[in-house]
Amino acid sequence: QVQLVESGGGLVQAGGSLTLSCVASGNIFSINDMGWYRQVPGKQRELVARISSGGDTNHADSVRGRFTISRDNAKNVVYLQMKSLKPEDTAVYYCYAEVHLRTTPVFFNSWGQGTQITVSS
Repeated sequence: QVQLVESGGGLVQAGGSLTLSCVASGNIFSINDMGWYRQVPGKQRELVARISSGGDTNHADSVRGRFTISRDNAKNVVYLQMKSLKPEDTAVYYCYAEVHLRTTPVFFNSWGQGTQITVSS
């Protein structure tokens, strides 16, 4: 069993910055990819950024140059540093982790409950 808990969301003015964090806990043997998705009502969930266990990253075109994903493998934490925030960044942000449990050799995708980011004009 795995739990992912996000923190750091809130209200920020356009042009401001926020940093999200997400910690994974439970019966974890290892974690492959970690990342962040976001979703607004009426739209599909979209990938924001992902990072491999070795530190290779991918960022969506809409956030590249403004957002930076990173991770702390020792603490099972993934971060999303967000700068120059825009109103269109407003969404619920969900972290995920591709988790290898101690009880099985298979990787499973685990999701956080989401944290709201609201960027005012």
